[in-house]
Amino acid sequence: MSNYRERLSVPVRWWLIAALAVLTLWLITAVPAGEVAGLAVGGVSAALLITLFLRYGGAVVQVDPQKLQAGRATIDRAYLGKVEPLTGEDARHAFGRDCDPAAYLVLRSYLPGAVRVEITDAHDPAPYWLIATRNPERLAAALTENSVARS
Repeated sequence: MSNYRERLSVPVRWWLIAALAVLTLWLITAVPAGEVAGLAVGGVSAALLITLFLRYGGAVVQVDPQKLQAGRATIDRAYLGKVEPLTGEDARHAFGRDCDPAAYLVLRSYLPGAVRVEITDAHDPAPYWLIATRNPERLAAALTENSVARS
């Protein structure tokens, strides 16, 4: 059972921009080189963009009673400390000027918020995880409710 689950999928506007880019590539290739060449270039570029968007937007943030998963990483909730939801300028600065280079980041530039989760495991080189999210308050609440570690 999951307390929280979010897929960090890319926004619709990215898909629209990609479709226009593929159409443009098809057109600038098809006019001088022919329709077959245009279809080849458009098809390859569409396949690459779809693959890129699905992989990049396929990152999952999930909280269950035992663990936190963010992207490819998973950590036992026993090693989680203070949880801080971030929005607006705080989130922007957390991923920028205030970011510790040793932190584990799940950054998605199109998401407005983030949650900073302190890591209490002495053997973990990351002092905290910084996770981009659409719902910083909900993610923070899921991490603090029935938490094993006290913040």
